[in-house]
Amino acid sequence: MKKHLVVVGSINLDLVSTAPRIPLSGETLTATGFATFPGGKGANQAFAAARLGTPVSMIGMLGNDSFGTELRANLKSAGVDTKAVHETATSSGIAQIITSEGGENVIVVAPGANALVSASFLEKHIDLIRSSGMVLTQLEIPLETVQYLAEVTRKESIPLMLDPAPAQPLPSSLLKSVEWLTPNESETCSLLGLKSQDVSTEAMKEVAEILLQRGSRNVLLKLGQRGCYLALADGGRIFIPAYSVRAIDSTAAGDAFNGAFASALLQGHHPVRSASWATAVAAVSVTRHGAQPSMPTHAEVEAFLKEREGTEQPV
Repeated sequence: MKKHLVVVGSINLDLVSTAPRIPLSGETLTATGFATFPGGKGANQAFAAARLGTPVSMIGMLGNDSFGTELRANLKSAGVDTKAVHETATSSGIAQIITSEGGENVIVVAPGANALVSASFLEKHIDLIRSSGMVLTQLEIPLETVQYLAEVTRKESIPLMLDPAPAQPLPSSLLKSVEWLTPNESETCSLLGLKSQDVSTEAMKEVAEILLQRGSRNVLLKLGQRGCYLALADGGRIFIPAYSVRAIDSTAAGDAFNGAFASALLQGHHPVRSASWATAVAAVSVTRHGAQPSMPTHAEVEAFLKEREGTEQPV
């Protein structure tokens, strides 16, 4: 029987404009396209894991608007259990996204109902959390809620995976409760108080070591089109290169990675194999538009890997 994943986090509707490039400050560009997609880091990661065949329950909040109805239906379509997704008398969360034709993006999030995911709300679903094989969360809900969740998972000896996005400073007490910390480059720099938004190949080992020293049991640095770097509690250190693909939309690539990584770990795979699998899932996702619509199935990822047998160095 597959272990159960519980995702605690945000559920948004993404309003996506496509432009020739990301506009400069104060500049107005004419969009070449517009679409709406189900999103939110929590929902994206739950959707990604469910699409890969993992049993997933989502804990979160929606507004009592048409967006909320659409967002819940979409999660259900992937097989996500939404019994712990409540509706409240406010607006659902939205994210305004500008995507360049080269695949880069900038995002502004209006939390809406996500801001009401409180510690007392989680307490109502404590049995669901206790039943999980792993809990996955992010920072698009209040930080105090994430801290409470970390206390619960530590007390119950449940592995907690934290995607520290959007970037913000985090207390050491929270990091010490995290089994897996999975920042991207800008989030890594924010956690360490660095002015740069990039982590060079030469620096990735050093910054991972610092994050380990701050408390997280394991660290996985998501390095975009370069790949990822693993720093494990058992002393293992390895860089896993990304697959070379033509990216058309990087929105939620990190969420695809996190959902896939959590799924593989829950199935009992070694962290290196799990990260390699997640790299493939993320690679497929950036070749498609949208957040949740870009998430591949297990069969699609297997087909992607089969096409590349012998063409790229296996891990």
